[in-house]
Amino acid sequence: MTLNGKHALITGGGSGIGLAIARALAGVGAEVTITGRRESVLQNVAGNGLYPLAMDVSDEAQVVSGVARAVAERGPVQICIPNAGIAEGRAVHKTDAAFWRKVMGTNLDGAFYTVRECLGGMRGTDWGRVIAISSIAGLKGLKGAAAYSASKHGMIGLIRALSEDYLGTPFTFNAICPGYVDTEIVSRNVTAISERAGVSEDEARAMMVSANRHNRLIAPDEVAQAVLWLCGPGSQSINGQAIEIAGGQF
Repeated sequence: MTLNGKHALITGGGSGIGLAIARALAGVGAEVTITGRRESVLQNVAGNGLYPLAMDVSDEAQVVSGVARAVAERGPVQICIPNAGIAEGRAVHKTDAAFWRKVMGTNLDGAFYTVRECLGGMRGTDWGRVIAISSIAGLKGLKGAAAYSASKHGMIGLIRALSEDYLGTPFTFNAICPGYVDTEIVSRNVTAISERAGVSEDEARAMMVSANRHNRLIAPDEVAQAVLWLCGPGSQSINGQAIEIAGGQF
C-alpha cells in the first residue's frame, strides 16, 4: 500500500489519536498536515512527512484560511480526518449554554468546517477519503456527557448524509467510533471522574477500562490502522459506516 502524492489533513494531529493517524499515513507516503491550537505542540512532532498548521477548528475563519494555506503548499486534501475534539462530561442540569457551545463548536462545527473546506479541492480529484473520528458515545450515548454524546452523534449524521450526497463518486465518508483510548484525554478524565464520582483515581481509571468490552484501553495505533484500511485497496465500497473499535459489541 502506498499513498505517495496524497495530501492528508488531520485536525488535532499533534497528540493522541490524531498523531498516531498522522504518523501511520506519513509512513505509507502521504504528506500530512497536522493542525491544532498549540503551535508548540505541533512543532515538537513535525517532520518526517508531518507539516504543522496552527488552527482552531471552532473558528470558521481560521479553518477557511488554514485549509487554503495547506492546499496552496501541498495540493488538494484527499484524506480529510476531522479528529479534534473536547471530551468533557457534565450533567445536563449543570450544562449552561457556554459549555454546550464549546463542545459543539469544536466537535461538530469544527468537523463541518474542516470537511467543507477540504471538499472544495478534493472534488477536483479522482479519489478521496473523509474519515471522522467520532466515538462509541456517538452510537450509544455516554452517561453524564450529554453534550459530548450529542456532538459525536452529530458527526455520524454528517458523515452519513455526505455519503449519500456523493454516492457513485470516488469519494467515501466514514466515521470511526472508538471506546476509551489510551491518550492524554483519558489521563485527564481520571481526575475529573474521580472527583465527580467520589472514587479514587485508580477506581476511576478502572471504570473507563471496564467500559471497553475487552477490558483494556485501546491503543491509538489501533485507530490509525483502521484509517489505513479505509484508505487502502478494496475500501471503495465501505461508505457511510460508523465503525466501532471498542473490543466487542454494544
